Order: sequence, then C-alpha cells, then structure tokens
Amino acid sequence: MDRSSFGQAGAAGRRAFLAGAAAAACTLPATRGFGQVAAVVPAPEGGKWYRTAHELVADLAARRVSAVELLDQAIARIEGLDKHINAVVVRDFDRARQAAVAADQALARGERRPLLGLPMTVKESYNIAGLPTTWGFPSFKDWRPAEDAVVVQRLKAAGAVIMGKTNVPVALGDWQSTNPVYGTTNNPYDVARTPGGSSGGAAAALAAGYVALEMGSDIGGSLRTPAHYCGVFAHKPSYGIVPSRGQTFPGAPAIPSAGDGLSVVGPMARSAQDLALALDIVAGPDEQRDGVGWRLVLPRPRHRALRDFKVLVIDTHPLCPTAEAIRTALARLAGRLDKEGATVLRQSPLLPDLAEATRTYMRLLGPVLTAGRPPAYYEQMRALAASMGADSQSLDAIYVRGANVGWRDWQAAGRARTVQQQQWATLFKTFDVVLCPPMPTAAFPHDHAEVSARRLDVDGQAQPYTNNIVWAGPATAAGLPASVAPIDRTSTGLPIGVQIIGPYLEDATPIQFAQLLEEAFGGFVPPVL
Repeated sequence: MDRSSFGQAGAAGRRAFLAGAAAAACTLPATRGFGQVAAVVPAPEGGKWYRTAHELVADLAARRVSAVELLDQAIARIEGLDKHINAVVVRDFDRARQAAVAADQALARGERRPLLGLPMTVKESYNIAGLPTTWGFPSFKDWRPAEDAVVVQRLKAAGAVIMGKTNVPVALGDWQSTNPVYGTTNNPYDVARTPGGSSGGAAAALAAGYVALEMGSDIGGSLRTPAHYCGVFAHKPSYGIVPSRGQTFPGAPAIPSAGDGLSVVGPMARSAQDLALALDIVAGPDEQRDGVGWRLVLPRPRHRALRDFKVLVIDTHPLCPTAEAIRTALARLAGRLDKEGATVLRQSPLLPDLAEATRTYMRLLGPVLTAGRPPAYYEQMRALAASMGADSQSLDAIYVRGANVGWRDWQAAGRARTVQQQQWATLFKTFDVVLCPPMPTAAFPHDHAEVSARRLDVDGQAQPYTNNIVWAGPATAAGLPASVAPIDRTSTGLPIGVQIIGPYLEDATPIQFAQLLEEAFGGFVPPVL
C-alpha cells in the first residue's frame, strides 16, 4: 500500500479501495523450498528470462547480446504471458525500440553506463512524458505528463530502456493491484492470488521474467509486500534519499518537495546486488531542491560476512497474529544464521514497543492520506470516528480520527516518532539488522469486496483487513531502510520473504545482508508458468 485513499469514507465510511476485474485461470505454483532441492524444475530455456540486471549489462557491454535483441525478447515474453498476469499495463514498445537502437550505437562506440541497453519497466504512478499516469482512476486515463519523474530521468541517463509501466491499485491504496482502468494483476505463482500492492504489477513483472529491474514506491508496504508475495527483492530506502518528484498524483504539478515524512520510492529486482545497483543510480537529492547545496554519501555496509552480523529476529506483533508458515520460515532462517556464525537473538529490551510504534505510524499516516478531500468527506470521517469511540485504539479508529486531527495531536505524534527514532538508533548500536515478517501472511486470494467486508485470514483467525499494515509501520514511521529477500515457501509453494530493517541512512547494510542470504541459502526461484 502507498500514498492512497486508504480509509476513504464510503458506504461503510472508509471505502479505501475499488473493485477491479476478475482473476484469470489458475497456474500451478512452484514447490521448491529455499535451500532445498527443487521438486518442480522450470523448463531449461527458462533461465534466459531470469538473468540479473548485472548479468545482462555485462552481456551488453561484451556484445554477447544487443539491446534490441533483449528488448525483443522482453516484448515477446510479455505478449506471450501477460494476458494471464496483466502486469505491464502501459506499453511503450516503439519508443523503447528507438532507445534500444541508440543504446546499441552507444555500446558500439565504446560507451559504458550502469544500465546501458537494459530493458525495464516502472510503476504506473511514475510520470513518463507522453504516457498516461492514472493511479487507476478512469478520470485520468487520458492525462499525460510532459516530463519524466526524476527517478525515470536518472534511469534513462544511466542507459535504461524504459518499455512500459506496471499496474497499481486505485490511488495506490491496497495490498492488491486492481483498478477499473487496467483490471487486475495476478500473482505468477498462483493467479487466483494477489501479487501485492501497490507495486504489485512491478513484482509480477519481475517474477514472470519480463524485466530484471523495476521501480516502485512505499508508504504502507508497497515495495515490501509485493516482493514478499512474489518471491523477489525490494528495498525501501531511508526516508528522503531518493527524490519522489514526478511520482505524483495525476494532474498535480511535479514540484520539488521535502515530502510527507513517510512515503519513499525505491528499487525492486530478482537479486540483492541489483538493488544496490539501482539505488546507487537513483539516490541523491533533487537537483531542484536540496541538491543545490548537498550531495549524498551513504556509509558502506557494516559487514561483508554473515558471521560478523549481530541480528535481532522478531516474529510476533502485539496487534496482529503472524501466520505459522511465516514464523516457521523465520525460525528456520535464524537457525541457518546461527550455523553460519552470526549472533542471533530473539528478543531485546532495546526494541521499541511495536504496538506503540504502529499506532504512532497510523497517527501520522491518517492526516497524510486524507488530505485534500471535499468538506463532506471530513464530516463523514468525523461521524465515523464518533461511532468507533473516542478511546478506541484500533488501527482503523486511529486512522479515521486522523482525517480531522488537530495540530497539537499531530505534533504529539511527531514527537513520539522522534522518540522512537532515537530508540531505534540506540538499538542499532548493539544490533546490525532486525529481521521480521514483511506481512502477516503469504499472498492471499483476490478479494474485491467492499473494504468494510474484507478480512485478513491468519491461519483461520479473522482479523481486520487494515491489520495487514502492522509489519510495514515501524520502519516507515522511523524512516528506516528495509530490504525484503525471499527465504522460503509455504506448503503450497507460495513465496515467503523476510524484512531486513537497518539503521537510518545505512541502506547498504540491509541490502548487503540480503545479498549474503541469497548467496548462502538461495534467492529468487521462478514460478512455473
């Protein structure tokens, strides 16, 4: 979920998400457990679809393949599979071919850039000059920005060939990716299930082998959730290190901004090394704002070997249960880390109170996501808040009250966040990373009912749908970097990821840890398509 209509008043007072098209027929999920022998082996030719960005860029530089050939392969893959997955919903193949031809010419001249000739897609919410940016709203299906988002500009400057955009939920406001403009995106491991949201199309495109690199965004798990659901890697950067100008609500001016204090934009890939590659390209201050006066220099990773890491593993959240499959996967990972020589602890008094951290996050999130609405909306939210009770500490109630929050309450939430940021800083003097679930469950079946009727099913126990957000909140509120890496599978073959939270501005540390996990225990495993 990202900056969105989460909590929007409707028939039940908070219609946050809109229904979309029905899912396509189901495919068989892969059944390989990470670190185990594969029970289902992808077709031999499948390997070419799953090369990393590093490998493809090396092939391009060595002239083992041309940019045009890579683009044509990607287009063929999309056209052959996407009718069942529906990930790449805005296609710009003609201009991409022109860019690929130019990249081949540059490579022939001996030019070298980090992504020169690499085909990729980006999330639909990013502005690309001449292409529609809708955020899933039919009213914006014909709106086209005149300028690329800053991140897109930087990717193109690095040589990337942008071939299209991937699907999102309406207003980027769901852990499913469905909207009335482009329909529903399906999870490549089981098309009856969500790939996550709001960067769901991005994760599905990676898992299906369309592209090796993607860009998404995150305020409520929108990078981390799809990576977890689709078995890929993602990185939520430290707040403020990647400019979001041009990842802007449709029709709104793309102007430099310090942001809302929560939302970020960041990379997704099928390898941790590619996360580092992409972050190095897109990170840095906006040249039209902070970049006038400063440059970004991030610290190196704290360690280069698993045995040197001190790790805190947590799998229990006080506000929502976590599925047994997720907790088992984390326990298995903790055991493997221990055997590798890492220092692994399962509890610490230094950890901020997760219930309070999550509630603080919701106090901050509500005012951000409910801003700019018509007056009637705020009256609806005021009435709904009253019906929930002034003392209710449910996440829904806190969020709804946030629509009409006063300055003193908003300031108090900001102070609470500052205290928690200091608590995290103290914790990271002892620990290098904190491992926790990205979400309470693995990918769930499509559910396009009214949001008030939806429930989160955790091992048969019904929870409020909003509780999907509990594991996303603490890192977001504190502005911390958090990577997601695939670590296991459920008994039915659905991917399970781990969220790796690191110290503020030390983004290289969780990414490095993800890479070490990948090298030691295995990473992305393709679905059977």
